[in-house]
Amino acid sequence: MIDQQMSLRGGAARLPVRPRTGRFLVLAAVFVCAACGLVYELELVALASYLIGDSVTQASVVLSVMVFAMGIGSLLAKRLRCHAAVGFGMIEAALALIGGSSALVLYASFAWLGESQYALVGFSLAIGVLIGAEIPLLMTLIQRVDRQDAGGAVADLFAADYVGALVGGLAFPFLLLPMLGQLTGALFTGAVNAAAGGALVLWVFRRDLSTRSRWLLILVNGSVIAVLATATVLVDDFERAARRAVYGDQVRVAVQTGVQEVVVTGTDRDSLGLYLDGRLRVSARDEYRYHEALVHPAMNGPRARVLILGGGDGLAAREVLRYEDVRAVTVVELDPAVTRLARTDPALSELNGHALRDPRLTVVGADAFPWLRSDRGRYDVVISDLPDPGITASTKLYSAEFYGLVAEALAPDGRLVVHAGPLGARPQTFWTVEASVRAGGLTTRPYRVTGRYAGFAASPDRGGGDAREREDWGFLLAGPGPVPQPALAAEGPVPRSLGGRELREGARAAAEARLPGLIPSTLIHPRYWEDA
Repeated sequence: MIDQQMSLRGGAARLPVRPRTGRFLVLAAVFVCAACGLVYELELVALASYLIGDSVTQASVVLSVMVFAMGIGSLLAKRLRCHAAVGFGMIEAALALIGGSSALVLYASFAWLGESQYALVGFSLAIGVLIGAEIPLLMTLIQRVDRQDAGGAVADLFAADYVGALVGGLAFPFLLLPMLGQLTGALFTGAVNAAAGGALVLWVFRRDLSTRSRWLLILVNGSVIAVLATATVLVDDFERAARRAVYGDQVRVAVQTGVQEVVVTGTDRDSLGLYLDGRLRVSARDEYRYHEALVHPAMNGPRARVLILGGGDGLAAREVLRYEDVRAVTVVELDPAVTRLARTDPALSELNGHALRDPRLTVVGADAFPWLRSDRGRYDVVISDLPDPGITASTKLYSAEFYGLVAEALAPDGRLVVHAGPLGARPQTFWTVEASVRAGGLTTRPYRVTGRYAGFAASPDRGGGDAREREDWGFLLAGPGPVPQPALAAEGPVPRSLGGRELREGARAAAEARLPGLIPSTLIHPRYWEDA
């Protein structure tokens, strides 16, 4: 009892280090723990955006739940202040285990259960409670090692906490993610967290611990580090098993680029599947229907110069290059790894007809939005083969401002074609794209083409949910002047599956399904969301 009273009054006689040194070590632990805490937070946001989609929503869920939970944790920590040292040690061990394993569990729930939202909320809540409990205990510990007024102690703690958060926030995207990946990075962060918290308590405050508490902390922290180290050793096997659960048994290529995860499945061109961040981009079974419907109606007219925005897989370029009077094709693709794969992968390069090796084609590795702002070219045809507008990172590429840039890049009689998502399954999104194209100064002609009814849809649509609901692909043909009904060029190549009658019926069906009065999406006010 006397020892506890001395501890709360700031007595320093029981410490094995000088007060100034002890204060420095406590602040160093605050710095490390704050960095680890922010890494957990960013890892949850990044993985949730990849697994669930809509980064704005997922970031809002993680941040709001975590901040709320931190308040709860601060209140709960009041009961541990009389045992601040052992309480802090146990909290850091729990935080290291939960935070370090969170990415692994989230990915496992996605792969084998098909649902990660509940796990995301649970981890945000648990990690927030534990982070919130740190500060009250650290406040007690820093006053224990160095007699200091409460205001000065709070200032020192928050300074170390904020600087640690800065370092953790920068380390996640620039060091941990590119060097270790999300799973190993989270496990490594947990091990560092456990080591820092355990070392502080077991060294600086060891005289405040009973023999039983000391051995308990050693056992708990040692076990946590051992579990995280074992998981790190097995993480490659886990990733392979999880990929098989998500993509099937024929995963042939799986790489994490600086932009996204790229996975190729199938043994040859007839069974190939290309996934970008878990979304099926290409299925060899029916990709030709999507790409023919995207490209050929826009090629009905002048077509000497063609610009493809996205389309790094080379499949839209394959259809464009079938026209002999095309002189130049420019492909603007954000991820150079995709275009490299389209050139070098035997199955994919065979599927795209080795289009990226054609001397008429030029590949530019850039974000389409800033590239259009700097480009001074004029194009007869612009093909927008971009990720679905429902994916938050793509909303700027479906904004009125973006289509204004496209309008400036079009020749006076040029045409733009846009994949605007499935008209039947998500009409609100489709007609918002149409309103945005018109707001960019272009006239529009919508049309739809029936897609597959089973399996994933081979288009930029998200791969989540029941793909059978996506019964069509919706497109917009647009231009600076009057735009005729979608049709095939009389002197062009004959598509494999697309006919003029199908286009006429698709245009009539789209016109009948129009939703009037929708507001365009802009950079300041994006308006895309998943339709119910």
